[in-house]
Amino acid sequence: MKRAQLIGFSVALVAAVLAFYIASVFVQPPPAPVTVEKQVDSTEVLVAGADIAVGQIVNEGNFRWVQWPIAATSRSYITKSNGGLGIMRAVSGSIARTPLLAGEPITAQKIVKAGQGGILAAILPQGMRAISTKIKAETAAGSLILPNDHVDVILIRRLRSRGGQEENVVDTLFRNVRVIAIGQQIETKEGKKAADASASTATLELTPRQAEMMALANAMGDITLSLRSVADLRSDPERAGGLDFNKQRNNSVRMVRYGAKSRVYGVN
Repeated sequence: MKRAQLIGFSVALVAAVLAFYIASVFVQPPPAPVTVEKQVDSTEVLVAGADIAVGQIVNEGNFRWVQWPIAATSRSYITKSNGGLGIMRAVSGSIARTPLLAGEPITAQKIVKAGQGGILAAILPQGMRAISTKIKAETAAGSLILPNDHVDVILIRRLRSRGGQEENVVDTLFRNVRVIAIGQQIETKEGKKAADASASTATLELTPRQAEMMALANAMGDITLSLRSVADLRSDPERAGGLDFNKQRNNSVRMVRYGAKSRVYGVN
């Protein structure tokens, strides 16, 4: 190796060592993370041990105790510090009013004691009434209406005009009504996309006045349920029409049935 090459190699080696030294001095590694433990006051809260379906009868095996921060504990929660063990035994045998997910706290509003009413009475909100109406595939959106869907209730009836001819009249009785049950089904099963096609009744959640109108409508004509989109549930706050069965409406259209004109009232 020539002298000039040896000198050049030596200078490069010295420069590399010097650069490494400078980098190790001025470039410091990030400090190690410091873990600070903070003691949080907690209590044991009664929660669902597994998913609980609407109407399911629960027992002690459906519950478990979990640690819960006291600051995030509601007064409605059942805790061990408030005689929880005795309360857990007391609620055993109750009926779930709403679906409960595993780990969800148990409250008095979510369950009802057996003997205080049947399953349907347990899930019906306070002040509301449950009333059924006959359905078939063509009047219930092809059997695709499921529990907890919302519908408009339409009445189709026949009236005799002043000229003695029969007229077919249609009115929207109620809007945005919740369906509680289809047949005997009160909860949508996971993966189920349609109701039982053999179901012949739909049970609706109505106010007392609406229930009276529904009972009258069942005797007056045919009921059709019009399924609403989930996007419309908050856009139309009106739940009931003020239908007067004895009053003819001005907003009507005419339709031809079997070659004869008939008038349809209450088309919105």
